[in-house]
Amino acid sequence: MRHISATDAKQRLAALLDAAQREPIVIRRQNRDVAVVLSAAEYDRLRGLNVAQFQEFCDRVGRKAAERGLTQKKLAVLLADDDAPRARAHRR
Repeated sequence: MRHISATDAKQRLAALLDAAQREPIVIRRQNRDVAVVLSAAEYDRLRGLNVAQFQEFCDRVGRKAAERGLTQKKLAVLLADDDAPRARAHRR
């Protein structure tokens, strides 16, 4: 991955955009990485990958929960507003 200073990026924007079509370019300011310029195609690929990985994670967690006995009814109880039961308990 190439690095370019923020000043160079500003002065050579067209060349930076062309280079980003081939590989991501890291922009540095004061010796710190502050941004990455990458092609729209690479951005779409990465975004799709993240969505797919998140979906796989959710599916895996759902399967494990079902294997351990979690049902829709039990889930609804877990997700229900906890304030109501506590309020009733305090009144006793």
